[in-house]
This record gives sequence, structure tokens and C-alpha cells, in this order.
Amino acid sequence: MVIVAGLVGSGFYGWARWQDERFASEREPWFDAYVDVTATPSYAFESLGSGGQRNVVLAFIVASRGNACTPAWGGVYGLDEAESNLDLDRRLARFRMLGGSAMVSFGGQANSDLALTCNSDSALAEGYGSVVDRYELGSIDMDVEGELLTDERAVQRQAAAIAEVQNGRKADGGLDVWLTLPVAPDGLTFEGLRTVRAYLAAGVDLAGVNAMTMNYNSGSAGLGATVRDSLSAVQGQLRALYQEVGASIGDATAWSRVSATVMIGQNDVRNEVFGLADAKDLARFAADRGMVRMSMWSLNRDRQCDANWPDPKRVSDSCSGVAQKTGEFAATLRAQRPGSIVQFAETTPRNPAGTLEDDPKTSPYPIWSSDASYPADSKVVWRRSVYEAKWWTQGDQPDQTTESGAQPWRLLGPVLPGEKPVERPRLPADAYAAWQKAAEYRRGDRVLFDGSGYEAKWWTQGDSPDAALVRPEESPWRSLTDEEVAAVIAGGKDGKGGKGAEG
Repeated sequence: MVIVAGLVGSGFYGWARWQDERFASEREPWFDAYVDVTATPSYAFESLGSGGQRNVVLAFIVASRGNACTPAWGGVYGLDEAESNLDLDRRLARFRMLGGSAMVSFGGQANSDLALTCNSDSALAEGYGSVVDRYELGSIDMDVEGELLTDERAVQRQAAAIAEVQNGRKADGGLDVWLTLPVAPDGLTFEGLRTVRAYLAAGVDLAGVNAMTMNYNSGSAGLGATVRDSLSAVQGQLRALYQEVGASIGDATAWSRVSATVMIGQNDVRNEVFGLADAKDLARFAADRGMVRMSMWSLNRDRQCDANWPDPKRVSDSCSGVAQKTGEFAATLRAQRPGSIVQFAETTPRNPAGTLEDDPKTSPYPIWSSDASYPADSKVVWRRSVYEAKWWTQGDQPDQTTESGAQPWRLLGPVLPGEKPVERPRLPADAYAAWQKAAEYRRGDRVLFDGSGYEAKWWTQGDSPDAALVRPEESPWRSLTDEEVAAVIAGGKDGKGGKGAEG
């Protein structure tokens, strides 16, 4: 009887292990990378190229600084403002047309998450849901750190809101929810464990826990071993957390729900550096353990700092602080990870056959003309796509194929359904004095010429401002940007003047 029982038990555990490994292998491993949407300079995630990053996490959605329940990119750009100022919807549409897949990250270290500022539970869920709907997301990333991580009640409210959003999208293909948390060398912190418990208690079906394997402040300069140890600890903690709610998961399933986000290169802790050798070791470790997702902070930083960055030990938003080729960290970490972010709800916009004719009534920007000149940052429409001038140009067709780097136009993305011409702000007639040929103008002086505003780049007399539209490099004048015009309209005269500026 004992022998028979032993055989039966052995068969059961063998079957359970087979089921565990089968479930864990249902998703193809992928690598994604965070993009700081509001960082300067802007990162062109939509320009994939031949070897570009095809999975991105767009960061970060937080509460608007002007409205506690309104989501905003970096607290500054509302969803509509992100489209008008950053062309985000258009760039995301182009990214998906090229085969890319994206998720959006809520929270982060800076600014305040909606759960900290919005006191209405219904408005909180509506705020999160509006982002999912706007960008047609099948996956979201909840980055819980800083003030939010220590506020137990806010985390519980966030978890309940996300459960509501997730439940409401079951009929539309579902919504994957990743919970991103800071970790110590021995795994999730007390607050991190409490956050996972809150999400499970709220009924959120977690796709996994994404460990922020960075800034350990452990006194060890080499991060590779510390990262691996912390991930092993998280895997064990995850099994225990699911056991607590009566939903046991196997070893392989637990590993498939563990992700790591490394901070490439120089970390915020001065003596901690995650190098390319660490990236190679982690890629092997993740593959051996069956980790489905891997990530990094950030694509903006995946390049070597140039000579103008004085201290490589000081963290930069736009370079890694270590010797590398551009994009080398992403290329290393995504090796053998051909999968994409699960995006059931994503749509891929396509222009129907025969609709490449441009119509001014449905074009957000002027239609490109070979006779017109375009200063840098000008936007035009050509064959139902939007382009932005990288420098002054005239006669260069936006979709013309040229040698690499020689094309003066950057493709932002398609004209979106329902778009209408963007109304450009216009200066009031009394904003500045009209330009006068006999007047002297010094650097910073502003004038009106044919209804448009111009600013002097250096001392000038007798040089017509309209030359700035034809030969901008040689002209002593530059056109005011739409942002500058809007600022003048909002705040009245800005005080910039000189001879001719105020009469």
C-alpha cells in the first residue's frame, strides 16, 4: 500500500509539474524598454528602423497639477495636450503600423499618482480607464513607489480602481496588469508585499510583478549578483503570496510572472553601475528561469554620454554613463526574446486603398508645397502622413528617399480619423510695434510684420523679418513659435521690446 501510494503521489506531482511548465510557457518571452515621454530631448520611439526596439513602455501617467482626478503625462500634458504638443497619438499609431507594441505606465517616482490626489473612487477608476481607452491598451504597468508605496489606503483605492477597469474590459480581449515595485537584495520590501496583497485582495488578475532591480544601496559596486539574488527572492515571495489567497502556483509559473527592470549604466547610487556584462548575464539568467518579461530604464539613456557631460557618475536622463554603442543595452537584453507585449485591444491603423489624396479640411497641418519654405519644427501633411522639419527646407518632398541623415523631414505618423486643421494662435494687433526699416533692433527685440511675430537674434537695421522664412540661418530675425505666441496671448505683453517693439 505504501508503495502504491508513493507511485500515485509521484504521478500526481509529475503531472502537476507538467501542467505548471505548460502554463508558464504559453507566452512567448519579450523584452520591453521604458520611454520617458516628456523628457527633453524627445525620444523618437516611433522610428523603429531596421533593428529598433519593438516593445515600449510609455511613462509616466500621473495626476494633472491642475486637476486632481485628471490623468496627465508627467503631470503637465493632459491626453489631448499630449497629442497637440507631442503628437503622441500619431506617433503611437505609426509605431503600431510598423509592428510595435506598447503599454503605458502609471505612477513613477516623481509627481503624484491619481490615487494620491483624486478623492472620488468613481473618478479614480474613470481616470485610469480613460487612458486605457484613449490608447487602446491591452497591457498597463502600475509603478508603485515613493509616496504612494507608503500610503496603504491610497494603494488599496488604486487596486480597487484597477480591478474595476480590468473587469470592464474582459469582453474586449482583457487587460494585462503588471505591478512594478522596488526591491531590496532580499526581495520585495514590507510595503511591496503589502501592495501585492492589496491587488490580489481587490481581485486584480496580475500578469506579474516587475521588480525594479536598481539603486540597492547595498555597498556593492557590481550589481549582477545582487539583481539575480533579489529576483530569486521575489519568485519565492510571489509563490507564498498566491498561497495566502488559496491560489497556489508552481515554480515555473511563478518565474513566468517575475520581471526585472534594470537601470542601465550609472544608477542613482553613485557606486552602483549596471554594465553590459551584467546585461548579458541577466539575459541568460532570465532565459534559464523562464522569465517572460524583461525591461530596462530607459531607451532615452541607451547611449554613451558625450564629452559635454562632465561627470559620468552623475545620472543623466539621456545617456548611460558607461562606454557603449547606441542601443547596445536594449540589443543585449532582447536577444532570444522575439515576443511582443500582449496587446489584445490594440488596433493597427491603415490607410484604405486610394485615400492618399490630401484634403485641407481633414488635415491637422498645412499640406506640403514645393514652393513654400519651412523653418525647423514646421509640421506639414503629405499623402495622409504628418512630417516635421528637422531644419529649414524648401522643395524637399517629405516622403522622398534620400541618403541616411540627409532627409530634412521626420515622419511623425498618419493623419488620424476625425482630425481637422489645427488652429494656430495669432498675436493681437497691439502685441508688439510694427517693424520699421529705419529703426535699430537689438537681440531679444520683438516686432510684428504682416501679422506675424519675430524676434531679433542680434543687432539689426533695415533687414526685413520675412527673410527669416527664406534664409533663416543668415537672417537676423526668427519667427516666434506657436508656444511663444500662446504664452504672449495668455499673459499679455511679455515685456520684450526695444526700439520699435513698443513704438
